[in-house]
Amino acid sequence: MRKILYLALPVLLLAACTKDISRFNNDTKKPTIVPGSMLFSNATRNMADGLINASVNVNVFRFTVNHWAMATYQDEAQYNFTTRAIPQAWWTRFYRDVLKDLAEGSRLITADAFLDPGIKQNQLAIIDIMQVYAYNVLINTFGDIPYTAALDGENVFPAYDDAKTVYTDLLKRLADDISKLKTTSTGFASADDVLNKGSITNWIKFANTLQFKMGILLADVDNPTAKAIVEASEPNAYSSYQQNAFFRYLANSPNQSPLYTDIVSGGRSDYVAAKDLMDPLISLNDPRKALFFTPNDAGNYAGGIVGASNTFEDFSRPSSRISAADSVYIFLDYVETEFLRAEAIERGYNVAGTAEQHYNNAIAASIVYWGGTSAQAAAYLAQPGVAYTTAPATGGWRQKIGFQKWIALYNRPFEGWTEIRRLDYPKLTPVVKAISGFPNRFPYPGNEQQLNGTNYTTAAAKMGGDKVEFKLFWDKF
Repeated sequence: MRKILYLALPVLLLAACTKDISRFNNDTKKPTIVPGSMLFSNATRNMADGLINASVNVNVFRFTVNHWAMATYQDEAQYNFTTRAIPQAWWTRFYRDVLKDLAEGSRLITADAFLDPGIKQNQLAIIDIMQVYAYNVLINTFGDIPYTAALDGENVFPAYDDAKTVYTDLLKRLADDISKLKTTSTGFASADDVLNKGSITNWIKFANTLQFKMGILLADVDNPTAKAIVEASEPNAYSSYQQNAFFRYLANSPNQSPLYTDIVSGGRSDYVAAKDLMDPLISLNDPRKALFFTPNDAGNYAGGIVGASNTFEDFSRPSSRISAADSVYIFLDYVETEFLRAEAIERGYNVAGTAEQHYNNAIAASIVYWGGTSAQAAAYLAQPGVAYTTAPATGGWRQKIGFQKWIALYNRPFEGWTEIRRLDYPKLTPVVKAISGFPNRFPYPGNEQQLNGTNYTTAAAKMGGDKVEFKLFWDKF
């Protein structure tokens, strides 16, 4: 024992002679500065997590668009968004976890004196495109929102900006971003660019597709502007489903899909198909039926009533593809773009082809994407209830396109909610015991009322109160 003590003594004396031990406070596993590229990819991940989610604490739009019903807990299906503070969670995700990360990533990239100027320009344009995407979601959720001062850390009481004014500015930003993207330089590395894997060509396609989509949203409120934007962006928008921009989750934790975490890992036995969606899937022999849902315990396909208690065993449930650990969330895709082209032609815009051709392309691409075959798509389209010339159309092209687009936007429920409000089709079955009319917007978060009361009151007063039934500026029908 004495020998051991003698050997240890020089080590202790050497340590005692060390003058500066502050270096031991540095956590080498947690860098003080996060690269801008990582903040970009993290913001994209946070956005995908919210948009794909099915947790009643995060995303309730599958019930709002009558794609899913609930077996037991009916609050969210009945438009009760306040019990679980869902608007607050949505607001916080997009402002704090998405927009703040993107803004900080932009600041760091701008300050990087060693980054190639061409690469820097592409990276900053890409970040701004995703900021436009995020603000677009917020506007289409709430209406007027903080924008000009939203990310100013020194201003804890930001004013709300007029939604249409913000939307106009977003479109200007997007046009500027498109002009700055140059294929002569690279952008983010493939590992950081979780949507387009480093391809500037694909980012140009993405930005034009987003511009096309945002432009046509204005059609009912400012048709000349919508027409100009659509005709400028459509030729450069997606032309095949191989160009789709999606976030892919991984099979291993902690990067699994939130749907897998909720339904499989969490053992959630509450989500069932809604009758509004299941009935036409059955009656039209839609090949996506078995790709969207599984049979009930009796081996049949059946949908429950949104807002009513539904025995879990009696109704179809989300398929294994929906709840796969490595599933994807689509940010923008060819299917949606083809429906937009069909609509643009019906509105008289200068777009090549016919509305029928683009309608058929959209439906066929959706069926193939989900795992169906081209032959199945052709058979589906040949049915009188689906064919463009014979499909039910008391509501004109809005009904034909709106109904099929609603089906195709399955698993993209926020986009489905936007399209139902915009096109007013399909006409959904009223929710049982709904506490309000159909929600055209979310109410503002509770803490905005408490902490930013003056600005909240001003914004709410424009709507005659903070009402979910109030239609947003682009929703004129």
